[in-house]
Amino acid sequence: MVFALASILLMTADHRAQHLEALRGALSVVVYPLQYAVDLPVAAGRWIEETVTSRRRLLEENAALRTQQFVLKTELQRMAALEAENLRLRALHESSAQVDGRILIAEIMAVDLDPYKHRVVIDKGGDDGVCVGQPLLDADGVMGQITHVGPLSATAMLITDVSQAIPVQVNRDGLRAIAVGTGAMDRLELPHLPNNADIRVGDLLVTSGLGGRYPSGYPVARVTAVRRDPGRPFAEVTATPTAHLDRSREVMLVWPRGKACGAARRGR
Repeated sequence: MVFALASILLMTADHRAQHLEALRGALSVVVYPLQYAVDLPVAAGRWIEETVTSRRRLLEENAALRTQQFVLKTELQRMAALEAENLRLRALHESSAQVDGRILIAEIMAVDLDPYKHRVVIDKGGDDGVCVGQPLLDADGVMGQITHVGPLSATAMLITDVSQAIPVQVNRDGLRAIAVGTGAMDRLELPHLPNNADIRVGDLLVTSGLGGRYPSGYPVARVTAVRRDPGRPFAEVTATPTAHLDRSREVMLVWPRGKACGAARRGR
């Protein structure tokens, strides 16, 4: 009872005169490490939880950004492919303006894997008016001719096939020749040209129109080599096709004006 009364008197005195303030400050300095030690596990747990949560959030955001980057790269590649396709179609459209007759744009569906047969399958057939013997072109020149027609597709043989021969003439002076396939995508040969024939490297070869298979005036190839051996009666002449036989995807079918070939129901 006496101790309680003394405590009350001391508290009252301290409240009025602040006599114990220095003692309280000293005790707080002594007690602080103990309070910090007691609070340390709680603070450490809270810090670890926040760190783990932040790391998990960063990993999730990183994964989401990687996925988004992959999708954007894929879309960018698709846009590049569409841009290239648009350029090819524009070139075909500009080339079609120079064609005298009806035309139809087709797409190559398949390529013959046999290295000795240069053939492609296109997505247009008899239902579109395609017929055997019809010329096939791209934006840069003659590619070949149709050899088989189905209702919805057709097969074309390229001019580089070893069984192909196309009548041509030198655009510079009108010299006529036959360009035959060699089995190589980048080479044609012009056999039976005399050593004194006026043909030069760089000459453009165009269709002559002879034989009635190809209309005249279409680019076929450009002369790349002329070898003359006095001991032989004929010169060795090779040329490179102007058409992109191994790269073109969109092609053009031609119905020469005035030639009956099953007029296309979908064309120009």
